Amino acid sequence: MARSSQRVGLGRLRKRREVEEDFTGRLVTILDPTSAASEAYRTLRTNLLYSLIDTPPKVIVLTSPGPSEGKSTTCANLGVVLAQAAKRVVILDCDLRKPVIHKFFGLRNLHGITDLLIGERSLEEVWEEPVEGLKVVPAGPIPLNPAEVLGSRRFSEFLTNFREEFDYVLVDASPVGPVSDPVVLASKGDGVLLVLDAQNTRQASVRQAMDSMRAVGANVLGTVMNNAQVSPGNYYYYGPTYDE
Repeated sequence: MARSSQRVGLGRLRKRREVEEDFTGRLVTILDPTSAASEAYRTLRTNLLYSLIDTPPKVIVLTSPGPSEGKSTTCANLGVVLAQAAKRVVILDCDLRKPVIHKFFGLRNLHGITDLLIGERSLEEVWEEPVEGLKVVPAGPIPLNPAEVLGSRRFSEFLTNFREEFDYVLVDASPVGPVSDPVVLASKGDGVLLVLDAQNTRQASVRQAMDSMRAVGANVLGTVMNNAQVSPGNYYYYGPTYDE
């Protein structure tokens, strides 16, 4: 049943691809479930499920020191493997500056988080279920003041409701470097996963991002090393490494 529903979901991905840029090929956990990358995402899932049994994080913020380091790719694939483990999962695209989560699942970003916050749409009107057990809420229209929107009491109330309804709430945030949005979100979440590009992320950027997270008391669960070449047969390896 699960495999069948995933095939149906994949069919929807291919039918609803957007013209400007196609991200669905990065959803390796569906397109190539036996690959090293998919196995690495399952390892990350296992770490989340079992490493913090007493105080499991439910709201997990994914961000990166800078742009184009794979945070959204990691968020989308982690959501899929958690759903494949029969967890109730929702992905919130809270990158209100350059949202891309909808593109991974072949969705349109017509309505989303911002519509919910201003009361123009209900949750049922804005979310989609591209994979069984996985709901996706796009960003919606880009606001003029993303940090204020995400820091609002209304957003906190929505987050509380999501905590009660889902096993995991994955929040795709903007990169830490240029803006304050991810720091605001980190202060509201149970934990943060910092996604790094093994080929391009600088140590100074990582230190600055960690300092920003710790300044607001965020619980940094660890880092996910993205874009690490491990062998000629495996172009990229998405594997987690955790801080002490």
